[in-house]
Amino acid sequence: MENYIFAFSAIILYLACAALLYLYVKQQKQTVSDTGETSEDGRLGKKQILLIGLAGLLLHGLELNGCMISDFGINLGFFNTVSLVSAFIVLLVLIAAWRHPVEILPVIFLPLAAVSILLDAGAHDSSRSYLLPPDSDGALFFHIVTSIIAYSILALAALQAILLSIQNKFLHAHQPGGFIRMLPPLREMEVLLFEVIMVGFIALTISLGSGLIFLDNMFDQQVAHKTVLSILAWFVFLSLLIGHWKLGWRGRTAIRWTLSGFISLMLAYFGSKFVLEFLIN
Repeated sequence: MENYIFAFSAIILYLACAALLYLYVKQQKQTVSDTGETSEDGRLGKKQILLIGLAGLLLHGLELNGCMISDFGINLGFFNTVSLVSAFIVLLVLIAAWRHPVEILPVIFLPLAAVSILLDAGAHDSSRSYLLPPDSDGALFFHIVTSIIAYSILALAALQAILLSIQNKFLHAHQPGGFIRMLPPLREMEVLLFEVIMVGFIALTISLGSGLIFLDNMFDQQVAHKTVLSILAWFVFLSLLIGHWKLGWRGRTAIRWTLSGFISLMLAYFGSKFVLEFLIN
């Protein structure tokens, strides 16, 4: 029962934060358009609103703790893992919005994270348990944690690429109104995209490196496709970073490579997990 309280409280706070941020950005853009200056007029400021999201993240963590951790080990079932990844992404988008004018990221992602909590809470009692025993090797635990962190960061990069694609399309069509006005300048969006990709690539390198060095089953039959797809994603992101550095890749080229790499990674992490948990067993 306590887990459900944490889950639904986190959902409420996530949705409240997203709604308040949307109104904040809309009001800020309207004020700049009318007067050329920003003004909060006694309303909650951006950082105050983001604190609501951080409170939701804390409750999300408590819900995950109850769902995943037990005396028998750590439950890494499909819905638990999706919810855990969403929690990491929430942390990243809140930090990004705190430091940069990208409030639209939590506006989009917080409701998605709320859905992941709802699915996790609803499926928890009937979900199959994929337990990582308490006495598991530390190298395996390190590999799993770095894999989740890498996936979360690169999922944020994919979201950023999708927004960048939408922004590009409307700006080229000379329709910079509505939703597009709520986005930061195109150049700032691209700079943030490559910063996120670089950090995610480093995390993915550490994850793959730790797996190849410390684990003996990376190419076993049941996980070989996951390893191959992850390595393929690594090469895609490496090529993108080199292309950006040496050839100045940006815009649509960067978007296509980012989404291609993420799709490969998504199939590796969640495609294989979904097949193993729901289709094969």
